[in-house]
Amino acid sequence: MSDYGIFPVINACLNGTSAVLVATARAQIRRGKIATHRALMIAAVCTSSLFLVSYVWYHTHVPFGSMHFQGQGWSRPLYFTILISHTFLAAAIVPLVIITLTLGLRRRDAKHRAIARWTYPLWIYVSSTGVIIYLMLYHLFRA
Repeated sequence: MSDYGIFPVINACLNGTSAVLVATARAQIRRGKIATHRALMIAAVCTSSLFLVSYVWYHTHVPFGSMHFQGQGWSRPLYFTILISHTFLAAAIVPLVIITLTLGLRRRDAKHRAIARWTYPLWIYVSSTGVIIYLMLYHLFRA
């Protein structure tokens, strides 16, 4: 493990925490608990923002390509399919989250709900696959 070896663990934890917060917030809004939903979503945005800062910092301080996927056979196309979809959707989710959060905080509920229908599953997917990528890269298929 390098001097920066803790960052992948931190990033996976932040991703996982974000997914749990978003899923819990959705359950709360379905129960009509607006204040709890709002608090959980703000916590999820903060957690995801911390992840983004940590991820960018890590990747600007660790040599490019320092960790290669070691899996063979069926695991390679699976890993790269998850990685590619995760990467593209991670770029798309940032503006979606900002728009959804802004609409929610301004109580433009109809517009908020309309875009949240897209934001929620994509955010869950991106956060969850971030954890899956970490597990595949650092634990399941490590040489």
